[in-house]
Amino acid sequence: MMDKATANTVRARFRPTVMAGAVALLASACGGPATPAEEQVRDWVRRGVQAAEAEQRRVLVDMISPAYADARGNERDGIESMLRFYFMRMNSVELITSIEEVSVIGDSAAEVLLTVGMAGTHDGVLGFSAEAYRFSLELEAAGSDWQLISARWGEVGKELR
Repeated sequence: MMDKATANTVRARFRPTVMAGAVALLASACGGPATPAEEQVRDWVRRGVQAAEAEQRRVLVDMISPAYADARGNERDGIESMLRFYFMRMNSVELITSIEEVSVIGDSAAEVLLTVGMAGTHDGVLGFSAEAYRFSLELEAAGSDWQLISARWGEVGKELR
């Protein structure tokens, strides 16, 4: 059980993340009608968020192309290891996601820029953590679905790498 001072500190740290996520989410609701391919990509992101919150690592890995590679030197297996570690560490995961931009190139490629507020509970010192990241995702069409082929990310306000 947290004492009152610790609970207030946790709330003070969490509140800006939630507010920023809520504002971004409302802003993302504005805009013109999406093409069918854009809707498929947005649906792909929604399914990924649901899988992450349910800690379904296998579902998330299946959304990544076997040919995945990024500028940090990660391949699909490395991303799977990161997910395994994160889910083992966290008791629960909550995401607030704002898609800033979806660009579909032809019918076979897409780029997604999004911000994700991540909050979760764990067995650490405060038992709670919250972070916000920006992601730039590159997707390719794989049959009737999309797969992640590369990504860059960084904390909000910092350079994506």
